[in-house]
Amino acid sequence: MSPQIDFTTHIDLPLVKLPQAKPCLLVIFGATGDLTRRKLIPALYSLSRKGCLPPEFQIIGIGRRALSDDDFREQQRQGIEESAESQHVDASLWSGFAAQISYLSGDFNDRQTLDRLAERLASAPPANRIFYLATAPSATSTIVRELATVGLNCEDNGFSRLVIEKPFGQDLASAQALNRLIAAGFQESQVYRIDHYLGKETVQNVLFFRFGNALFESVWNRNHIEFVEITAAEPLGAGHRAGYYEEAGALRDMVANHLLQLLALTAMEAPVALDADAVHDRKTDVWRSIRPMTPADVAARTVRAQYVAGAVNGDRVPGWLEEPGVRPDSRTETYTALDLRIDNWRWGGVPFYLRTGKRLAAQATEIAVHFKRPPLSFFPCTDCLQSNVIILRIQPDEGISLTFGAKEPGTSRNAVPVSMDFCYREAFAEDPPSAYAVLLLDALRGDSTQFTRSDGVEAQWRVITPIQDAWAKDTDTPLATYEAGSEGPAEADRLLERNGHEWRSIGESNWVCQI
Repeated sequence: MSPQIDFTTHIDLPLVKLPQAKPCLLVIFGATGDLTRRKLIPALYSLSRKGCLPPEFQIIGIGRRALSDDDFREQQRQGIEESAESQHVDASLWSGFAAQISYLSGDFNDRQTLDRLAERLASAPPANRIFYLATAPSATSTIVRELATVGLNCEDNGFSRLVIEKPFGQDLASAQALNRLIAAGFQESQVYRIDHYLGKETVQNVLFFRFGNALFESVWNRNHIEFVEITAAEPLGAGHRAGYYEEAGALRDMVANHLLQLLALTAMEAPVALDADAVHDRKTDVWRSIRPMTPADVAARTVRAQYVAGAVNGDRVPGWLEEPGVRPDSRTETYTALDLRIDNWRWGGVPFYLRTGKRLAAQATEIAVHFKRPPLSFFPCTDCLQSNVIILRIQPDEGISLTFGAKEPGTSRNAVPVSMDFCYREAFAEDPPSAYAVLLLDALRGDSTQFTRSDGVEAQWRVITPIQDAWAKDTDTPLATYEAGSEGPAEADRLLERNGHEWRSIGESNWVCQI
């Protein structure tokens, strides 16, 4: 591990202060599901504690289960205490927050449910409404259509917004069909396609890091950068999501949204302003510039693999084909790696390597920008530095690291790699707001910058669908395998080795926040 230089200890930064939302009524479809219980309500409670939600704010949960308002509130209180943020529920604060929550039982496919909702909203201030679809993708079309049919898409007395969870379709054709259906009832300005990765603090900071610092933006191009790797690794298996994951796989579940979003933020040109349309324009430009893959390209520049039995954190775990709910002949990839090329002036010739997988050595989501080596090395080196690397760490410890060469102490002239590390928790003395808290507040305030526009969705699927099609047609080539708890398949290493590159280790973090 490289020696570390701590430049956060003496930085005196203010605590994070968030703005207040406008009065609004938030309707959550799928209110009894895990997403609502584990993410949405805890995020809203956190916003309430920070003073971001006005007294007029209301939440109506809609689900199929027959629950009273009090039963639903108690479920959500337990969810807050069990959430990833592990928030303590203050009795007095909870009492005020719970009073803003109510429940409506009904089937999403039953028009009467939407009619009852419309009746309740007609007499329930405030006039501003947001409809959050925390449901299975199969319910999206019906809910969108029925909302428009009963007139809840209208913005006569206030705003009416639609928040839709990924996936946005399963391929290009289905994404286009979904966009057409949404456009028939809602204006694009009303639609917020949410990808929770975009709410993470380091992801949002990519643009500020690049375009707010002349030091970095001046070298952010093919003249100075050798390659970029974007990693989203996790040690967990599919768990209770095995049924969904069996149909989706790593490519659709992670690359088609999360990783392509990270790629766009890393590679985009400077927007004319930091408003939603300007940022969306530049991100979509990147996706449209990615070189489409032919079947031959797919064979040469992609890897798909499944994990086999192994050990994760010292515990033996079964292979993918032995997991409950997985077909014994499954060809679903639990790991994928891609070599993508962006055909534009800034990035011509620079490989962008993307990889994601389950049951890997550790949890690590990061963007690593590798700079070219000096043209001539004067110094002998110990544990030689391959190149300067900027690492934007998205999880588990959000921050930024810069690796560079320094003189080894003493009389020698050896060069050693060292790193400067910035950690959000250390610098701000608190954890950043959760991704869902940030994005929910953006939706409440009408800022769609960190959401996805319809043309961006289709541009991403134009990258992914040729890979899907080529894989679907190849039913004979055995999938690569990798042992659970490892760094991934050897085939992914060879993907980079042919270009003289190698992956950063998943199992070794360059820093750990100390606070």
